[in-house]
Amino acid sequence: MTDLETPVAVPRPPVLRRAVPALLGYVAVRALGLLTLAGWSAARGKSAYTLLTARWDSLWYTRVAELGYGYEVRLPDGDVHSNLAFFPLLPWLERLLHALTPLSYAGAGFTVSLLASLAAAWGIFAVADHVYGRRVGVCAVLLWAVLPVGIVQSMAYSESLFTALAAWSLYAVLTGRWLTAGTLAALAGLTRPVGIAVVAAVWTVGVVSFVRERSEGARDRSEGARDQSVGARDQSVGAVRDRGDSVRDRAEGPQTGVRGDGRAPTALPWRRVLGMLLAPVGTAAYVLWVGHRTGGGPLGYLDVQAGWRNGFDGGYAFARFVADKFTSFPSALAGAGLTVGVCLLLWLYVTGVRQRQPLALLVYTGVVLALALCASSYFGSKPRLLMPAFPVLLPLARALARLRTSRSALVTAGVAIATAVYGAFWLNGSGPP
Repeated sequence: MTDLETPVAVPRPPVLRRAVPALLGYVAVRALGLLTLAGWSAARGKSAYTLLTARWDSLWYTRVAELGYGYEVRLPDGDVHSNLAFFPLLPWLERLLHALTPLSYAGAGFTVSLLASLAAAWGIFAVADHVYGRRVGVCAVLLWAVLPVGIVQSMAYSESLFTALAAWSLYAVLTGRWLTAGTLAALAGLTRPVGIAVVAAVWTVGVVSFVRERSEGARDRSEGARDQSVGARDQSVGAVRDRGDSVRDRAEGPQTGVRGDGRAPTALPWRRVLGMLLAPVGTAAYVLWVGHRTGGGPLGYLDVQAGWRNGFDGGYAFARFVADKFTSFPSALAGAGLTVGVCLLLWLYVTGVRQRQPLALLVYTGVVLALALCASSYFGSKPRLLMPAFPVLLPLARALARLRTSRSALVTAGVAIATAVYGAFWLNGSGPP
């Protein structure tokens, strides 16, 4: 009778099976965006495929894949645009796929991005599903798909690849898979400079876990010493209670994959240490290699970025850019839109803090937001640079998940149509996304 009365936890389906509705919705949204882009581009006498694979940063990546590093452009104003500014993982994958298939380098980059965008959507679902449940996971993926700059997810850019690696690294941290987390963080560090956001998340959670375990261990030893002064009967009762707690913890751990307080499950210390050591390897290796190649030392990569007039100034240049928009009436509308957009991002981040998002997500999102908003150049590209900060969408996903399915589907469809039109208009413009 005892066995019959014991509640049995129903095992959760595999993450991929749970993610099928989210992935189908993501594919539908992206297909709508690509079809809209194709129609818009054809009407303007342009090639949608060229816009996706052979303009702006896509050309720099394919040139690295085909010819390697060392190419640079010297502009009349003295700036030097070097392809050393572009991290190597995407070009490596383009070169590998080109060698294994009949695809051109541009076609290989397009294929990598399409596959990576699916992996990113799956990873976003895995994170949101783990923290808030399946319905929020589906809504989070759809919100990421319908971002106004979502068309970049289908371009031969590195945003989709980076987001996939970052999302799965964060999921590994949340589930206590430290070696996986460190490996994926290292690969993310080979993809984009913002890879340090993933490293920061891995290291912060790792350090906090060690500190917490040490404090809990000290508290347990203190309680043990106090219990030793109690009589033999109390010691016996305490021992039975501790064994019961231990059995319960072992039973609950594998079922939930996360502790009751939202912390990642306990892992062997050596795995955590090794994962933390692996995390910064990608970023450090490339930055140090660039410094050695240019003769600029450990900070040589910053000199390369300076040639592109890109750096970190705490947001001063961006604030001036926004302020300048208010000097005339037509541009004042753009300035107001930028101001509202930044305030919305900050409000969503604060909401995530108030909703007690896991520490890994808060650290990662905070670093991505800081690096994107406080960069001193390429202001028109900031929406694209913010795209990997997917945890900022979780408060919206939770709100959307509370609606009835028919209403949330209607809202998502309307936004998808609007962003598909905007993406086609945006990508057919003169400037880079």
